[in-house]
Amino acid sequence: MHKLSSVAIAVGFIVAPSTSALAQETNTQPEAQEQRIERISVTGSRVLRSEAESAAPIQVFTAEDIELSGVTSMELLLQKMSASAGFGGNQTSAYWVGGGWGTTQVNLRGLGVNRTLVLLNGRRVVNGGTGANAAVDLNTIPVTMIERVEVLKDGASAIYGADAVAGVVNIITRKNFEGFMTEARFASTDKGDGEETSVNMMLGTSSDRGRLTTTLSYRSTEAVNMADRASCALAETSPGQLGCFGSASTPGGRAVITSGPETGRQINFNQTPGGDPKGYDTYDPAVHNVDFFNMLNAVNPVTTLSFSSFGDYRIGQETYAFAEVLYNNRRSNQIATPGTLRNLDYSADHPHNPVGEDIRIVQRRLEEAGPRHFEQDVNTFRMVTGLNGLWDNNWSWEVAYNFGRTTGNDAADNIVNLERLGRAIDPDTCGNGVPCADLIGLGNISQDALDYILFRINDYGGNQQRSITANIAGDLFETRNGVIPVAFGVEHRKESGWREPDSSVVAGIMNTNRQEPLRGEYTVSEAYVETSIPLLVDRDFADYVALDVAYRYSDYDTFGSDGNYKLGLHWAVNDNLKLRATQSTAFRVPNIPELFGGIGEGNLTTSDPCSGWDQPGADPTVASNCQADGVPAGYTQSGSTVLTRTGGNPDLQPEDANTFTAGVVWDVPYVEGLQFTLDYFDIKIKSAIRGVAGSTKLSACYNSENLSHPFCSSDTFTRDPLTGAINFLSAQPDNVATETVSGVDASMYYRTQMFGLDARFNVNMTYLDEYTLEPFAGANPIRYAGKITGGSGSFARLRSDASATFSAEQWQFHYGVRMIGSADDINASSDDIGSSVSNVFYHNVQGMWFFDENWTLSAGVNNLFDKKAPFIRSWTDANTDTMTYDLMGRQLYLKLRYQF
Repeated sequence: MHKLSSVAIAVGFIVAPSTSALAQETNTQPEAQEQRIERISVTGSRVLRSEAESAAPIQVFTAEDIELSGVTSMELLLQKMSASAGFGGNQTSAYWVGGGWGTTQVNLRGLGVNRTLVLLNGRRVVNGGTGANAAVDLNTIPVTMIERVEVLKDGASAIYGADAVAGVVNIITRKNFEGFMTEARFASTDKGDGEETSVNMMLGTSSDRGRLTTTLSYRSTEAVNMADRASCALAETSPGQLGCFGSASTPGGRAVITSGPETGRQINFNQTPGGDPKGYDTYDPAVHNVDFFNMLNAVNPVTTLSFSSFGDYRIGQETYAFAEVLYNNRRSNQIATPGTLRNLDYSADHPHNPVGEDIRIVQRRLEEAGPRHFEQDVNTFRMVTGLNGLWDNNWSWEVAYNFGRTTGNDAADNIVNLERLGRAIDPDTCGNGVPCADLIGLGNISQDALDYILFRINDYGGNQQRSITANIAGDLFETRNGVIPVAFGVEHRKESGWREPDSSVVAGIMNTNRQEPLRGEYTVSEAYVETSIPLLVDRDFADYVALDVAYRYSDYDTFGSDGNYKLGLHWAVNDNLKLRATQSTAFRVPNIPELFGGIGEGNLTTSDPCSGWDQPGADPTVASNCQADGVPAGYTQSGSTVLTRTGGNPDLQPEDANTFTAGVVWDVPYVEGLQFTLDYFDIKIKSAIRGVAGSTKLSACYNSENLSHPFCSSDTFTRDPLTGAINFLSAQPDNVATETVSGVDASMYYRTQMFGLDARFNVNMTYLDEYTLEPFAGANPIRYAGKITGGSGSFARLRSDASATFSAEQWQFHYGVRMIGSADDINASSDDIGSSVSNVFYHNVQGMWFFDENWTLSAGVNNLFDKKAPFIRSWTDANTDTMTYDLMGRQLYLKLRYQF
């Protein structure tokens, strides 16, 4: 057996915080009382403590919890937390993920995936995706290697630096495993689709000098077609009645006549196999619009292959060398409807035009090409190495180097080259080595023409992170109230990201959104100090009171320096009642796309409030401001567009946040094993980064008193001093928004003996009291609490999960219930169908049978009662909010494990 020395325990504040430190919310609390060690740390703090207490609220998922949950991916585990809200990428919402479809994330409090910091063994993880991404891709972290996950539901920039605004997810890996384990799992829905296969292996060994744990994981999930979960797209086609509706991008081609006596008439060309190849009718949505759900996925397939190894080796009496290696390959893919061609003009004498008048094809779905296919191939490599040890039997130290790199290829096929399309439909250029493409009517285009105009595009990108850290922790001195510990350290980190779109996409000749190459980097140097001061001990009203103080200084090469603090108070009234509170500041730095994303200029539709400012009926405030700004009398806007700068903004500053939490932990004295926690949270983010349209900025400026609005600065727009015309306007993102979030977390944990069985009950609940977004100063606030947003996920006021686990010597049974509370569609009227949804409950059940010490069989059902996703008026896909509700349906699984 590997015997760890005191150094391995002491340096746990950096490598692996102890579970016992989190006793106030973890469901392993009884064991924690028995396993406390001499000096430990808690997530959200780096000082070593003799007591497992934290002033901050923390939720813990152990390896057993993950096993019982029935999930096989990190995003499903974390997105089911009651503290999660809003949008985090997953397999059902892949079409809505920025920075590469297929990326998965966690979104604490609904504040955004880039405001939740994800750590692996207390250290940062490189961002993931197909290039220049803003958050960690949770696909890179297989659940097999996890010992526990600690979720700090509090701001922690004073401890960990930038991005720890909503909280911190700290993933702790297995390091003490000895032996060999292999397991295989197969799952499928009761409809026979969505098959999932996973195979995991783990090998661990140790000696009196070191230890090594290695894992290999494979996971593959198959697609679920959207039409198999929702047969057609629904809308309120008549008052109180839902009906199917289709896409107006028709496979025959929807056109408008642009000359002659029938100018303005909309027609639709033949799209019936065997019909008149050049026939056409007056366009009728009920007849010609087509279904499109069969060309989309409700659940998108993903395959991951992961290797990890974690080890340490004693090279001196109290000095260890350690290393962590992680490699992950993700391959994900999606389908989408055939590409739509738009606004193609045909003259009356065009050989393909049967109408005899000029026409414009408004929309033509290129059905003959089949669906578009999108795929991502992403590789992530992470390595950490360093030394740690104990000095003078009191001070623990660590020096570490952390390197992470993600590279991704993002491809799509069946994309039309618009330059070639132009030549193929022009009778003057096609026919001489260029096949003519007949787009009028379904089935008239030849395969040669399709081969000529269709292309595969390939984008490339990545992210890289390098950091060097040095940390020291120990005891300064002892007072009559106890030891005063201290931790301090430094970090130097460099982050870079890049994305290189296909050259044809950059040139703007493909039938897809034009993109600019993106590349940027920044570096930061930081120093922190933290201590915990015992104030009172052994008083009538307090067994123990301590004040935590932390401060972190950060110096960035992009915007300068910033400092953040954290104060925490933990007050043990007695053995059963503990009070806690924190007050802290936090910040998020602008990510690389926000800073360096393809800056460009274009003529965008814009309304100038000063146009006609001196005319009768003009708003007096606007008129006064326009005159004061030097706009000449008689000025009128020339045209409807203004040359506007878009893209990233290298002048962005960090977002600033203030966080307050206060809570109570009560171990019920007259019921052994029963614990309640209650925590209040309040987060306010200032200078939040947000893009605002140019017209909106101009309106806010000229409607403010005496041009007092921040948008009135020359950084936003300028005018020609002679003509008064706007000669510069920025629609780039800026530090203009304010967000406020508050609510309550509550939990209950109870462990007892029942009917001769070990019984555990656990309940977690979050009530969202407020989520208010003010897009910019003076704007009408948007209130998200209790709303479904139709693109940003659900902010239901109440979310909860509850579970019961019963264990015997040879078997174990688990039952879990997750509830997503009622909510109103923020975009719907109260009398619309789908304007609100009631509480939705998902039930999961699992049983385990231990044949002997080596073999274990598990079987379970997720979404036991096959709860269907509710209809949402402003649905994202499949007539529901794919960012919130389950589309897989009832899933059955079986897992067999062998271990020795």
